[in-house]
Amino acid sequence: MSAITSLSGTANQRVAALMALLPRRDWLIMGWTVAIKFLLIFYGGKSFQVLQNQRPNGLYGWLELWNRWDSVHYQKLAEFGYEATDAIKTWFYPLLPWCVRLVAFVIRDYLVSGFVVSGIALMAAAILLRRIVELDYPARVALRSVWFLLIFPTAYFLHISYTESLFLALALGCILCARRERWWLAGGLGALSCMTRAPGLMLVPTLAVEAIHQYWQTRRWQWRWLWIAIVPSGFGAYVLLNWYVTDDPLTFLRVRNGVFFSYSSWPWKGIENAIGNLNREPCEAEMVAGQELFFIALGFVCAVVSWIKLRPLYATWITVNWVLVTSVSFVQSVPRYSLTMFPIFILFALAGTSRFWNAVLTVWSLLFLALFSSLFCWGHWAF
Repeated sequence: MSAITSLSGTANQRVAALMALLPRRDWLIMGWTVAIKFLLIFYGGKSFQVLQNQRPNGLYGWLELWNRWDSVHYQKLAEFGYEATDAIKTWFYPLLPWCVRLVAFVIRDYLVSGFVVSGIALMAAAILLRRIVELDYPARVALRSVWFLLIFPTAYFLHISYTESLFLALALGCILCARRERWWLAGGLGALSCMTRAPGLMLVPTLAVEAIHQYWQTRRWQWRWLWIAIVPSGFGAYVLLNWYVTDDPLTFLRVRNGVFFSYSSWPWKGIENAIGNLNREPCEAEMVAGQELFFIALGFVCAVVSWIKLRPLYATWITVNWVLVTSVSFVQSVPRYSLTMFPIFILFALAGTSRFWNAVLTVWSLLFLALFSSLFCWGHWAF
């Protein structure tokens, strides 16, 4: 009996030591992330079974339901590399497939590795968001911000082999380091962000605004702010990759223009085209125009309110990202791109101090998360 008691005590000590590695609120967030991930996978399989009148093909089939659209390309890049695929793959940034390939050396499965990478990145992003918000607001507001991130209508992209979770983790890490004046690390994480998605370049004006804000507060110049200059090096690596694979450093632009028929434009041009798409068939009108316009409006309102309610750093981030995603001739995937405009979730959390708005925002998020994720698993376009 004493031996059993000793073993039990040792196990409890190890659990306590493990729990001590992170604050309790971080463990809560990790629990939320894992639980929502499994619930989404389960819900996706069940909705596919009902809508398609077909069962997923075994346990592996439940994961394959989420391997659609861009994630297929990322998986092929992870498995075969850029040189073994067609030139259109240069449209996709390299850091996510490289991470998936690294994990696949251990797991020996590229599909599962994509879920592992996204899961780890999302946990990091959620914890970083909590810590960023707690710099300015009470803990309950920080936790509520994470909650609204995890149940956002397009939050399923954070759990699958898309760039959103990895990019958000790197961008939030960069911003948190800037807030804590660890500028060398902020520059490095910013460069990695640029190797994940094009909006990583938006960290340059965002960090510059934070440096100006810190100067305004202290009236002291810091040479450490020059680390901001290394952020674009990640995009430079992406351009060199295009050059290496296709002998043309601007292949990604030609792919965007020739394949996706999307050109740089003033925001009102893309919005005007989206309004015109409201005349399509009801389903297309809703998904190609209606929801795009709604999330454009949501981002615009939150950007304006951010300049009133939030630190200039956050207002800059959401503003430049909103301008980037709307400054095209054909706006698309704005509901998904809104995931990385994290000040939206801070504003939701602040509004959520009212029970009324907390209920409204939660129900809206969960209803449309269910709708969009069902359509995605069914194989329909859902951003």
